[in-house]
Amino acid sequence: MQRTREKPEKMPENNKARKKLRVCVATCNRADYSKLAPIMFGIKAQPDEFELEVVVLGSHLIDDYGNTFRMIEQDDFDIGSKLHTIVRGEDEAAMVESVGLALVKLPDVLHRLRPDVLVVHGDRFDALALATAAALMNIRILHLEGGEVSGTIDDSIRHAISKLAHYHACCTRSAEQHLIAMCEDHARILLAGCPSYDKLLAAHYRDDYMDIIKNWLGDHVKEHDYIVALQHPVTTDIKNSIKIYELMLDALISFNKRTLILFPNIDAGSKEMVRVMRKKGVEQHPNFRAVKHVPFEQFIQLVCHAGAMIGNSSCGVREAGAFGTPVINLGSRQTGRETGENVLHVRDADTQNKIYHALELQFGKRYPCSKIYGDGNAVPRILKFLQTIDLDEPLQKTFCFPPVKEWDISQDIDHILETQSALAVDLGGTNLRVAIVSMTGKIVKKYTQANPKTFEERIALILKMCKEALSDAVCLNCRILGVGIGGGIIQHNELVHGSTFCAAELGHIMVSLDGPECMCGSRGCIEAYASGMALQREAKRLHDEDVLKVDGITDMKNNEPVSAVHLINAARLGNSKADAVLQTAGMALGVGIVNILHMVNPSLVILSGVLASHYQSPVQQVIEQRALPSARSIRVLTSDLEEPALMGAASMVLDYTTRRLY
Repeated sequence: MQRTREKPEKMPENNKARKKLRVCVATCNRADYSKLAPIMFGIKAQPDEFELEVVVLGSHLIDDYGNTFRMIEQDDFDIGSKLHTIVRGEDEAAMVESVGLALVKLPDVLHRLRPDVLVVHGDRFDALALATAAALMNIRILHLEGGEVSGTIDDSIRHAISKLAHYHACCTRSAEQHLIAMCEDHARILLAGCPSYDKLLAAHYRDDYMDIIKNWLGDHVKEHDYIVALQHPVTTDIKNSIKIYELMLDALISFNKRTLILFPNIDAGSKEMVRVMRKKGVEQHPNFRAVKHVPFEQFIQLVCHAGAMIGNSSCGVREAGAFGTPVINLGSRQTGRETGENVLHVRDADTQNKIYHALELQFGKRYPCSKIYGDGNAVPRILKFLQTIDLDEPLQKTFCFPPVKEWDISQDIDHILETQSALAVDLGGTNLRVAIVSMTGKIVKKYTQANPKTFEERIALILKMCKEALSDAVCLNCRILGVGIGGGIIQHNELVHGSTFCAAELGHIMVSLDGPECMCGSRGCIEAYASGMALQREAKRLHDEDVLKVDGITDMKNNEPVSAVHLINAARLGNSKADAVLQTAGMALGVGIVNILHMVNPSLVILSGVLASHYQSPVQQVIEQRALPSARSIRVLTSDLEEPALMGAASMVLDYTTRRLY
């Protein structure tokens, strides 16, 4: 009998051999390689989990910047592609052209390599080209150091890359919160720390550090007795950044300490910086050593044991903190960066003295080690994070937008007219008034209380009245009227609001350059002449001068406050001084209205309020005497509406809350 071969059991899904993750690391310059190299070493050390591809572009391949691709080869990495993407010129146009050239060349490389994940670092224009190309070619992107804040165009580029990236490995808690605030998925954000800190904290104390210092700065240089200078152009303010660079060089020359100065990066403005450096003879100066590149391991030692570091490189506000090296940060390039206590900022400098004084304060100090940007364990976290990437997940990233409150007003016009109401408050006059006004213009209910004397009592009473009215109104939007003079312009049956809902501030039209002081802080406003408060002020003045009395009128009751009513009554009964006050007030109001007539040429002027009837005739006379012929025939009427001030306030609110719907 023939024996049949037993069918092997099906391997469980979770025991299937995991496919190696093909990771492409793209590096553009010496600075980003210092952050990417530790990750590259970690990936290379796990060949069963990862397959590493390396792409080199940008200033790595330029002789003027040290041909730094060679240090990648010296680290025993196989460079899969070298892309010459820099258009020389070192100005804004050259940066744009470099991005365009990179976008032309990258698709062929990415199509050939077919990585599962592209690792992009930071905020450089080269990195923006990498992220754009990968996103358009449906390649997942891991972005390092997203969510941080700094000055210059780098800030915008960094955030743009974050929006293109599918995964994020950030360095600080604040950066993590910024990414979440940018609506990135929290599950795809790793708080890892800075990868360069893994090397900084583990290997910056070397027995041969003095050999490195002497190799770069000479045999007579001592530890903590030299300066490292690294200043880059600020692409959004090139002129000022070159000025600060020149002042820095002047201060360093005057400070008279041995200085290692690195050439600036390739950003727009770097060519002008190099010209300034050569004009001052820095390359030939006995105190300076000007270099284009220092290997990162040696640069660590130079920064660690320096007396100070000066410039605007991110190394000063990030890596130098791991050593406690004192730093003078110049200008706006690192504005917003989190820094340790070792950093002294010189945001703006108009002379070299400020920078020189900063050098005096910082040089030779030592500060505690700062671990804001990492604890030395970033790489293991990032590698573990890469291993969790599920290539079967949908490629399209989703954004975690905060919930948006739905508009809760019905689109049905009948419902709006029936249910919408406004709560209007009038603080002026003898009484405080609160009214619920419907969309149809009807006062549903009105609440009235005597106006207290003090502001605190007035506000407390208003809140109490509003609370009482709250239960009677369906939807409330509060508009508070003051005690001055307001206005409104009606055009095509609609109230003109203005860009900030403050149109027709009639009370603050100035009719005199040296008139009485207004509550707004200016002088000569209509309100300072004609408002109820202004008339009350004048009535009190006349009363204090004992000239408000009129024959046939008994004295005011004890403790009765003097008000505009007493002034009006006195004028009616022949008090010439009281009448003069009212005439001046009417003239001021009339002149202000004439100004408005000349601007908008309305068909009618309507006065409202308790003083309307007293001002109607004087205002009409001023119009007839002072207005242009085209406006002299405009009539002045008084409003016959119930509570016109409250109605006007409510109409503004109701119009605003519903106008966007229909």
